[in-house]
Amino acid sequence: MIVVANRMSVAPGHERAFEQRFAERESSLREVSGFIRNLVLRPIQGAPYIVMTFWQDMASFENWMHSESFRQSHARPTVPEMFSAPNVLELHEVVHLVEA
Repeated sequence: MIVVANRMSVAPGHERAFEQRFAERESSLREVSGFIRNLVLRPIQGAPYIVMTFWQDMASFENWMHSESFRQSHARPTVPEMFSAPNVLELHEVVHLVEA
């Protein structure tokens, strides 16, 4: 399993608008082959938001990155002032998992 974490530094005062972008957007991720789940994590203390997607394998993630579905989901431009620093994209492979 692959986990993609996008660390997003949201500027003070833009938190609600950032969260609404995810709550209101139509997501076609459920139909994407290899997609498992998507999480948007709100920081508790000053840390960046983290948007995480879980994929069956790297090929599934890469296929989505080059798809029309990806282009459509990222077509709505953001206000430049919404972010206080560049986003940081991290890719991780799950080597151990414990679930309830």
